[in-house]
Amino acid sequence: AGKCGACGPGYPSPLEAMKGKCAPGPREQLLYLPCIYQNTGIGIPDFLATVDVDPKSPRYCQVIHRLPMPHVGDELHHSGWNACSSCHGDPSKSRRFLILPSLISSRVYIVDVATDPRAPRLHKVVEAEELARKANAAFPHTSHCLGSGEILISCLGDPDGNGKGTFVLLDGETFEVKGNWEKGGKIPNLSYDFWYQPRHNVLLSTEWGVPKVVAQGFDPKDVEKGHYGRHINVWDWRERRLVQELDLGVGSVPLEIRFLHDPSAAQGFVGCALSGDIRRFYRNNEGKWEAEKVIEVPSKKVQGWLLPEMPGLITDILISLDDRFLYFSNWLHGDVRQYDISDPKNPKLVGQIFLGGSISKGGAVTVVEDRELRDQPEPCMIQGKRIPGGPQMLQLSLDGRRLYVTTSLFSAWDRQFYPGLLKEGSVLLQLDVDTARGGLAINPKFLLDFGKEPGGPCLAHEVRYPGGDCTSDIWL
Repeated sequence: AGKCGACGPGYPSPLEAMKGKCAPGPREQLLYLPCIYQNTGIGIPDFLATVDVDPKSPRYCQVIHRLPMPHVGDELHHSGWNACSSCHGDPSKSRRFLILPSLISSRVYIVDVATDPRAPRLHKVVEAEELARKANAAFPHTSHCLGSGEILISCLGDPDGNGKGTFVLLDGETFEVKGNWEKGGKIPNLSYDFWYQPRHNVLLSTEWGVPKVVAQGFDPKDVEKGHYGRHINVWDWRERRLVQELDLGVGSVPLEIRFLHDPSAAQGFVGCALSGDIRRFYRNNEGKWEAEKVIEVPSKKVQGWLLPEMPGLITDILISLDDRFLYFSNWLHGDVRQYDISDPKNPKLVGQIFLGGSISKGGAVTVVEDRELRDQPEPCMIQGKRIPGGPQMLQLSLDGRRLYVTTSLFSAWDRQFYPGLLKEGSVLLQLDVDTARGGLAINPKFLLDFGKEPGGPCLAHEVRYPGGDCTSDIWL
């Protein structure tokens, strides 16, 4: 998928991507996942796993290749591409390299996935020293390719671990750091994810927390101290300047942000992890940006947990390529939800499934008051294994029929909230999606247990496909 013709990488539009412009269609056959050993007690490098997801393959649902990084302690996290559908009109560009930022070491690994997609190889290492020297930046997080062929990466802070909402720009050919993307003016105190849309002359970024605070685990007092985020930051795309800060309130902690895929749409959604709500952001008639709450996940009153109330902790969201469904994960409560967003102002819940989490029956937590459920959910069992952790990173197949789910968030937080994950390893699951009426069901034949890795149990994180996906491709 995404490799035929002479147009450039990706697809001309989201709907063309969903249909697949080349036979046999957009069915993914390989996945790439960063796998992390940070905080597990196993002193070996993180690696990039290549997973076979072709049902006709004898190695279906198996890791077929492991590319170890050269160093220990990186904490690979999210990834992006050197080129994607934003470069579709340029036949000189191709989706050859996976960009792998390291959240703790601040290195950026450039991985060649084109020479042999089934056995990626390391192409280059951008050292932390280069980010620090050329951009006074560290803790790189989200990577997006630009229509220019350059690569834009959001960073959580400065080299000392303080919060700093900055961006670094990488050359798309040499992968050298060109400097900061922003051109002066105010810079937000915090950063995390971002999405851009040149048609509306905007880039929107979110805020997690101060890196040296986040890396120690979660302390509720740090929210009150202002160490966690509360804003959607609005940037002028052409001028590269901060022009608006949308305050979502103390304790909101907005993380993943997604525009609708239709590039003419001036709206999208952001997941607020701690306050447990989804906000719709949109441009108003005056050309300013606003945000409104459209979904709320109530906290549950509990016993036997860190706090007397447990938030859902919305940690990932994504939108199907036809802009019909919104999906998100509640990492602590343990459910994945599907909403019909045909009317973006009024999302309707059409699918929900529990995959682990902290409130399953038989665990340490007792729910004493619940505004949504009558009973605590049953533990999630697949092929005789009780699923550890909770649903976290999501990736949807291009045709919208398969939703992949991993269960690790960030090793320091895994250690705190799901200590069993560090001993058992995380898992990769697949859900079947009803794209007609809505609905989610576990595929019982698909379980990839990263507790059985040759180097010992590890924490698998974000899913990418060689041909592009719902969270890395941006259409212009």
